Amino acid sequence: MDPCTTLFIINSDTADNRITEAAEAAAQRGDRLVCLQLDPAPALPMYAYGASPYGGMNIPDNWSELVTEARAKQNERAQSIEQLLARSNTSGDVQSVMCATADVRHHVAQAARVSDVAFIAQDLRASPKFFHEAAYGVLFHSPIGLRLNGVPSQKKDRIFIAWNSSDAAASAVHAALPYLKEAQEVLIACIDPVMTTDRDGQDPGTDLAAWLSHHGCKVSVSQYPGGGNAASQSIQERAKEFGADLVVLGAYGHSRMIEAVFGGTTRTMIEQVDLPILLAH
Repeated sequence: MDPCTTLFIINSDTADNRITEAAEAAAQRGDRLVCLQLDPAPALPMYAYGASPYGGMNIPDNWSELVTEARAKQNERAQSIEQLLARSNTSGDVQSVMCATADVRHHVAQAARVSDVAFIAQDLRASPKFFHEAAYGVLFHSPIGLRLNGVPSQKKDRIFIAWNSSDAAASAVHAALPYLKEAQEVLIACIDPVMTTDRDGQDPGTDLAAWLSHHGCKVSVSQYPGGGNAASQSIQERAKEFGADLVVLGAYGHSRMIEAVFGGTTRTMIEQVDLPILLAH
């Protein structure tokens, strides 16, 4: 695989061994590792948001001290992460950001636009809103794929593609192509395919298999009945049966609003933590 830039989205609580593992793997491949250290800004106490019709906001006297202390701790952690990268002889840097939840996607998107793939550390799941905003920043405001679960250096010998001929699925396969070319086995899984000309075609998955085979990928195609189960459940069950090291799928093939309100495949796959996944929109 050609050298690439991996955006590793972490926070101050991400363990040293996780960062070192990612750094050493990047150094071995000749990749560049950019650690985007995201931490929430200290929240104002609730009473600070109330103001009389003719008065100003009641901000605590020690507010600036709290912010200064938080930034100092974050900077100290950033320096220790830089030392980890240096000890691993890794090309890369640390970008340290402290922001409100609403600004997360902006900072993530800026870094993602000049990276090849993004990986979100598990620690961000402890703050679900922060985590989801980071994911949306990659998926909706950058051209790259997003990896979740496992570790950046995890092997990807057996790759499971959840294929449905959608634009999102095609974007995910293109984002995953460097991994697919190195995999020992790639399974294109079509679950409950719609065999019409304007949907999945008469022989779903074969056109994708031909394209990937031309790239030297070792590909097979299988069509599975959903059995009345949700697509996300079928994907997880079939991927585990296959022994997948990575699941590739399109994100938000339906409206993001629909999936947010009613749930959907993307939302479920993002929330599960058992299978490493690569998403793109």
